[in-house]
Amino acid sequence: MAEVIPAAVLRNLADKLYEKRKNAALDLAAAGEHEKITAVINLLTTEFTYSPQANHRKGGLIGLAAATVGLTSDAAQHLEQIVPPVLNSFSDQDSRVRYYACEALYNIAKVVRGDFIVFFNQIFDALCKLSADSDANVQSAAHLLDRLVKDIVTESDQFSIEEFIPLLRERMNVLNPYVRQFLVGWITVLDSVPDIDMLGFLPDFLDGLFNMLSDSSHEIRQQADSALSEFLQEIKNSPSVDYGRMAEILVQRAGSPDEFTRLTAITWINEFVKLGGDQLVPYYADILGAILPCISDKEEKIRVVARETNEELRAIKADPAEAFDVGAILSIARSQLSSEWEATRIEALHWISTLLNRHRTEVLQYLGDIFGTLLTALSDPSDEVVLLVLDVHAAIAKDPQHFRQIVVFLVDKFRIDHSLLEKRGALIIRRLCVLLNAERVYRELSTILEGEPDLDFASIMVQALNLILLTSSELSEIRDLLKQSLVNPAGKDLYISLYASWCHSPMAIISLCLLSQTYQHASTVIQSLVEEDINVKFLVQLDKLIRLLETPIFAYLRLQLLEPGRHIWLFKALYGLLMLLPQQSAAFKILKTRLKAVPSYSFNGEQLKRTPSGNPYQFGSQITEDGDISVDGGGNSHNGINFGARLQQFQLVQQQHRLHSKAQVQSRKNSTSLSKQNTVEAQKQEEPRRPQLSEINVPISRSSTKRGPQV
Repeated sequence: MAEVIPAAVLRNLADKLYEKRKNAALDLAAAGEHEKITAVINLLTTEFTYSPQANHRKGGLIGLAAATVGLTSDAAQHLEQIVPPVLNSFSDQDSRVRYYACEALYNIAKVVRGDFIVFFNQIFDALCKLSADSDANVQSAAHLLDRLVKDIVTESDQFSIEEFIPLLRERMNVLNPYVRQFLVGWITVLDSVPDIDMLGFLPDFLDGLFNMLSDSSHEIRQQADSALSEFLQEIKNSPSVDYGRMAEILVQRAGSPDEFTRLTAITWINEFVKLGGDQLVPYYADILGAILPCISDKEEKIRVVARETNEELRAIKADPAEAFDVGAILSIARSQLSSEWEATRIEALHWISTLLNRHRTEVLQYLGDIFGTLLTALSDPSDEVVLLVLDVHAAIAKDPQHFRQIVVFLVDKFRIDHSLLEKRGALIIRRLCVLLNAERVYRELSTILEGEPDLDFASIMVQALNLILLTSSELSEIRDLLKQSLVNPAGKDLYISLYASWCHSPMAIISLCLLSQTYQHASTVIQSLVEEDINVKFLVQLDKLIRLLETPIFAYLRLQLLEPGRHIWLFKALYGLLMLLPQQSAAFKILKTRLKAVPSYSFNGEQLKRTPSGNPYQFGSQITEDGDISVDGGGNSHNGINFGARLQQFQLVQQQHRLHSKAQVQSRKNSTSLSKQNTVEAQKQEEPRRPQLSEINVPISRSSTKRGPQV
């Protein structure tokens, strides 16, 4: 049993340790007085290190370190007594105490070396705090201690990375620049140790490293970037990497407001897309959501990497059976159609188009989710975006049921947004005609507009379609087919199909007749017009038509004027239009000049005299559309076209428009009258009430009483 050492002796030994430090401990050790040193340690940990006096606490720390040195090989047995009080001193209010605590722990670590590892997490936590100490001397001492601890850890085979990572992950969110430098330093050191697999735990502290890239200190940014670059190189060389967890972090960091962080994140994503393979399939939607905004980044380097990554990702042909979520990617692409950046919207549409080509069945299941957004995108300020939207619509419309749905929704969109029809109507219709067959598109539009309840919109829409028909190169085949309406069954069917909806606009019908060379019917339509039909809008449209007659599209018609004998009804139709134009208008002068240009020798006055006026469908004999006289029983059809029925159809629709216009005028009058009435009543209520005559108290004069009542 060990001898009990008197307290006075222990105090004397402690004083010696305090005064002479290590030499005293060595002398005691050489004398074989380990028991006394152990007893001194107990005394120092209870009295000196917890004393209210700073000098005593400093002395206790020095003594503990010296005692440890004195014990040498037996020091490890006393670490449980020595280290905790030293660590507690790291948080002492006195900077000198904290300094001596660093010195004491340094000396202890030098003695025990590998046995020190059991306290690593507590020591790391303490050093982390001391790295940001307000006292420069303490920081310097902590730095020396830190270097020693790193050396010990790199040499030790007892270090547990699994126990350390939770502490590191917790500290990675600290913003203090000194702490950040401390953390990056440790990550770099541990990663350099071959036996420590820091790459396997990278997802635990990757976000913290990316967070440091936006630090105000250039040195910290550089250190974090260097560490990240090293890890990325290791990822490229490693056969097994957890891409999934890190992909989630990178996606978030790709949206960072810091430019350098975005560039680093998108660079990592680029490498992940190349290396990740099947592991990244469940994260494709999230990755796409990070890439698309970066395509429009203000920094060119980010744009270049983002575009390259986007192409790499789109080139991967994943299967929905392999966790490839078509719906999630469609959702991302749809949301990016609302981006303020054109380049991002364009790439989002490319993705929708790609998915339609590869996974058509799956995409059509989500059609209801994206259809409204695609229609809204038709109002995009960018022509390129609108054209791509139309490409997507056309791809969807390959199925007959979707074709009609798209055209119906398009008409509805035009009805709601007249400005879209005015600004982009021609572009949209022409592009659809190229992608989906012009005749098919026009037939469907005509069918829809024939039953359109909104007569004003129907008239506007038909006028727009008619102008596109007369001017667009994409519709040249339709025009050629319509020119053969009187001789070709296909032309006749198209003529009849368009006629039903073209009835909503007199000028559209006249244009259709001139284009189809049904000049007799054109003349009849012109003569059927009444006063209400010839308004400002009509004259504006007529002015456009007269100018269009001078374009190459109507060159055939102008050449037919050289043979008035064969095209009597053409002359009559053109002169009819001339009579409707104001004489001072430019259109009147243009048409009059054109008609005057017809050579006089080509006229046959007798034929013109034999041309009846009024409604030719009331006569038994008929002058056909090309001017030749023929006699048939009905006298009102040609090539199966019942022009009499067509005229009745036109007149019926126009009568509906007239009644609608009158109802609108009456409604406006009633509204104005009601408004005036309300204004008058309001004014009356505001005026002071005038007293009635019976309420006025007028004194009776004497003269009136004398005269008596008046007869």
